[in-house]
Amino acid sequence: MSSVEATRNATDGRRPPSPIPLREGDTQGSSTPHSEWDDGAMANIATAEPVPPNGGYAWVCTFAVFLINANTWGINSSWAVIMAQYSTNKEAIQASHLEFGLVGGLSISQALLVSPLVTVVRRRIGARWTILIGTALIFVSLLTSSFASKIWHLVLAQGFCFGWGMGFAYVTASALLPPWFSSRRSLAVGVATAGSGIGGLVYSIVTDRVLHAWDLGWAYRVLAVSALSANLLAAFLLRDLNDKPRAAGPGEMRPSSFSPRDFGRVEVLLIVVWGVATELGYIILLYSLPIYAASIGLTPAQGSVANALLNLGLAVGRPPLGYFSDVFGRISVAGATTLLCAVFCFALWIPAQSFAPLLVFALVAGMLCGTFWCTITPVLAEVVGIAKFANTFGVICIGLVLPTTFAEPIAMKLVEGDSNSNTAFIHAQLFTGFMFLIGSVCVWLLRCWKIFSDVEKREESMTTLERQHRYWVSWITPQMMFSTQRV
Repeated sequence: MSSVEATRNATDGRRPPSPIPLREGDTQGSSTPHSEWDDGAMANIATAEPVPPNGGYAWVCTFAVFLINANTWGINSSWAVIMAQYSTNKEAIQASHLEFGLVGGLSISQALLVSPLVTVVRRRIGARWTILIGTALIFVSLLTSSFASKIWHLVLAQGFCFGWGMGFAYVTASALLPPWFSSRRSLAVGVATAGSGIGGLVYSIVTDRVLHAWDLGWAYRVLAVSALSANLLAAFLLRDLNDKPRAAGPGEMRPSSFSPRDFGRVEVLLIVVWGVATELGYIILLYSLPIYAASIGLTPAQGSVANALLNLGLAVGRPPLGYFSDVFGRISVAGATTLLCAVFCFALWIPAQSFAPLLVFALVAGMLCGTFWCTITPVLAEVVGIAKFANTFGVICIGLVLPTTFAEPIAMKLVEGDSNSNTAFIHAQLFTGFMFLIGSVCVWLLRCWKIFSDVEKREESMTTLERQHRYWVSWITPQMMFSTQRV
């Protein structure tokens, strides 16, 4: 503006045109002009998340969650060895493969089913007491399972009671860890979830040794005492970063609850379908290898070694998976590893008809098959934010109840439907591979949506006229599908 024009404006009592677009109802003389950018900025400030420690005691909490994973998921993995023992020793408990498979499925599905209740209990009595409740339930379930003589005894003890205890301990611990990290969140979650693999490796071997030295009853009692000791230690080490609830101040994140309407959001639906598909495959792998080993003529000891190597793969693969997720993008790495697991199910498991190839498959599959549980917390935190993480995670767990309950029974039914012992598992193997393939497609679509969402955020300063040409399906384009953006 020239000096002459400025003088003329001052003389006429007018102000220079505002560089900020005015909203309807504002005037040039308004002292606080508003803009679309201002509203977005203020919204972001109002919901800003506090900066996490990213170190220090955060790593102690990571170790505590590691212990809880080892003594919930890890102990639950030993059910594959116990189920194989029950299947070969008909004098212990008379039941079909389908019924034993249902017990294993219930122990996981019940842990997911109680997750909304766990969230409520945690808010009322705190995280530590919630984990202690889970610790007590796990101890009682394993101790009473040692005296089981009927299949319904195992359904109640190993299925329902253990599942509830696992839910109270695991779901609580999983929700506590992400707020401690931001830049290293995937690495921390990878280290913590490796506990399930280490626990599965140790407890599979220990269970097999105790079974040979004593009997099933003593195997359960050893597991009960081990779980009680480790989970008590973890409960007193773990801290809730937000254990002092108070009203959010200016610039702090306000609590947000999950709404059922959020299931209409495409990103939440994609995560649910990804979880359903991969859980069907994951649980079949987790419980079926000892039985598969017996079907190809291997001994129970060799089957337990295969199961132990699967859990070793879970332990070895998860920390690098978390690291690469931080480097190359959490959603991208989750999709790639889910796809690789599908490929190896087709390429390695189906041809594995002897001990050595089965061990190779068990180790490789173990490194990849647990991708969902290793990456769900950082992926979900990135997609819905920390404010909605706990509630959304609980509702997603509810969506996984049916597949976790019936995954192993489905596999056993597919096996029983094939009369040829040499190819008895072929339908279950194909089913497992296709489930991981479907899961990888869902993660790929989720990646497209995330890239589109990031583009939208970068274009928030555009005018309404420039942005109105975008539609909600704009994220399903070759540009989004084959983008090299890190997400």
